[in-house]
Amino acid sequence: MTDFASRLITWQKIHGRHDLPWQNTTDPYAIWVSEIMLQQTQVTAVIGYYAKFMARFPTISALANATQDEVLQHWSGLGYYSRARNLHHAAQTIVDEHDGVFPQDFDTIQTLSGIGRSTAAAIASFAFHQVQTILDGNVKRVLTRHFAISGWPSTPKVEKSLWLLAEKLLPQSDMVAYTQGLMDLGATICTRSKPKCTLCPLNDSCLAREQNLTSVLPTSKPKKSIPEKNTTMLILRQGNEVMLVKRPPTGIWGGLWSFPEYEEIAETTNDYAAVVLDQFGISAIANNALPTVSHAFTHFKLHIKPQPLALTKQAPQPREAGFIWLSIEDAIGAAIPTPIRNILLSLLKHPS
Repeated sequence: MTDFASRLITWQKIHGRHDLPWQNTTDPYAIWVSEIMLQQTQVTAVIGYYAKFMARFPTISALANATQDEVLQHWSGLGYYSRARNLHHAAQTIVDEHDGVFPQDFDTIQTLSGIGRSTAAAIASFAFHQVQTILDGNVKRVLTRHFAISGWPSTPKVEKSLWLLAEKLLPQSDMVAYTQGLMDLGATICTRSKPKCTLCPLNDSCLAREQNLTSVLPTSKPKKSIPEKNTTMLILRQGNEVMLVKRPPTGIWGGLWSFPEYEEIAETTNDYAAVVLDQFGISAIANNALPTVSHAFTHFKLHIKPQPLALTKQAPQPREAGFIWLSIEDAIGAAIPTPIRNILLSLLKHPS
């Protein structure tokens, strides 16, 4: 066993995290759900969602048998919704192709929707005690600092070298403590800003600390200008009810419910009303627009202009599937994106 692994394992057993909701189990389903939720999301944000999700979908079959709407509703607010869709699809695959039993074969695990090499390795390590290499964001930060590896870690050349290094460091025993130790060290000690180097069990061999490179490693992603987009969302109201439409199954907010959205729409009340009448067969008049709501995605920033419209007569039966009328309170609890929920909450506070 390498000195790196030995010291990390010893540190994790004493100082690492041991009481997270998904720890102290070898249930691959519970571990799998946590690993997917933790992708690009901090532990503190995940804990509450994880408890509710597992209470509603306690088994793989429960998740597989649920509708996508139900799954997205319990994911709503956690973001990166493709994770939920992939989780749901993978559960159905496990039921259909593996008799509802999570596969133990490492290569097979990676064939499931939404599971890459590092996530598969974490599941295999925690659930089946397999000797597998993880390389998530926290681990990349630990390795690039400890071994003073420059270059943005997600470039193919640097990432390949990190995989090779991570494989060389693997112990052949105590995989749970080692894997968890890497995660814990990156999350609690070797943090992005203000790392607690004096508490690190590897500080005396850390090249970044020795060479005063801690603040510049890992190398930042090359900056690009983030495009900005504008859209208008029509808030059709009928008393206390609002109309929501089903978004396409893929893309931004795929499969969630939202307001009807138009990237280009003229700035007159007649044009808003005409669009609603043409698409939904609903007669309405436009009220004053609500304040613009901005939401940042990974690759762009979206500015939403919420445009309320009041129906002039009761809405007819839908001409097409894919939209529903819900009370504002019920809509808030539906599978909707966070900006839409914030708009609905503002309607509750300011009903007029």
